[in-house]
Amino acid sequence: MSLRLLSAALALGLGLASPAFAADKAADFTLRDLAGQEVHLADLSGKVVVLSFWATWCGPCKEEMPHLNKLYGEKKDAGLVVLSISTDDARSASKVKPFIEKMGYSFPVLLDRESTVIGTYNPAKTLPFTVLIDRKGNISHVASGYNPGDEVAIAQKVEALLAP
Repeated sequence: MSLRLLSAALALGLGLASPAFAADKAADFTLRDLAGQEVHLADLSGKVVVLSFWATWCGPCKEEMPHLNKLYGEKKDAGLVVLSISTDDARSASKVKPFIEKMGYSFPVLLDRESTVIGTYNPAKTLPFTVLIDRKGNISHVASGYNPGDEVAIAQKVEALLAP
């Protein structure tokens, strides 16, 4: 039995969500941004989307974010959207906007206060957690954690997805 099939079977048997895998269709969701506006993943069809799940208390997340912001700045005109999804709960959610403003990040930031969206994509809720979605809405790559240099691989994968 393949690891993917085994994982899905275990998740179903335990009543848990199955983790996202490359080649799966990206699960649609709606979250609010820092201004309170709703953002729907389905509205981004035709774009390459990076979902970056993080929290203000997550050190590796903070290391990864400048690289994602740079990538977003360089590639947004080519069709890249980076959705930075904070998983901070109600107790720490008030820290998100000041942190983003202090760092000068320009990508959209969404709030997943109940961790429902990360739970759909990554039931273990490890952070950071990055999902690349192609123009057709399919998951092309999933990465858990961050180590220096990972941004190079993500940038190469994004470049390939943006290529005509």
